[in-house]
Amino acid sequence: MSRKPISFRTELPLLIWLVIVWGALWRDFSPGNLLFGALIAVLVAKFFYLPPVELSGRFNILRAIPFALMFLAKVVAASFLVLYLAVAKGPKVRSAVVAVPLRSHSDLMVTATGHVISLIPGSLVVEVDRSTSTLYLHALNIYEEADIDKIRQETQDIEAGLIRIMGTREEVEALKAEQRPGMEGAAL
Repeated sequence: MSRKPISFRTELPLLIWLVIVWGALWRDFSPGNLLFGALIAVLVAKFFYLPPVELSGRFNILRAIPFALMFLAKVVAASFLVLYLAVAKGPKVRSAVVAVPLRSHSDLMVTATGHVISLIPGSLVVEVDRSTSTLYLHALNIYEEADIDKIRQETQDIEAGLIRIMGTREEVEALKAEQRPGMEGAAL
């Protein structure tokens, strides 16, 4: 099966990421090791099909900083909650798998949202349905429908933050339209 050619510019973010992963795996960021990692990355990209990383071409640092602070606060709060649940409730803690539909159908946005959610203690992505952009999360401390709604809302808020940081202009406009009064139920 032949692979349709992908421009170097489109493939560059993937190559850079593979080189960073190579350096991290070897815990060696020396120029020689990174050069060898770049060679391996080019070979992997040439001989194995990897979908191109579609970037929007925008990154809003003014949105990224508050998002990072909010993320750190959520990690700290969730860590204490998981500690409390483990010590105080033990095996009596209830959990559930919750389906969370996302707005974006971009692989990058779905992946970024899933990774951010998985880094917050107490939730973990167990499945991703690419066709519907739905994340299935295993979440702790779920006792009623309101807890499920809270998990869905938190996940969609994280996705909205990521869209504001690095989403396409169309995704940002759709998010703005969704948040305008009188626009409930607007198609995204």
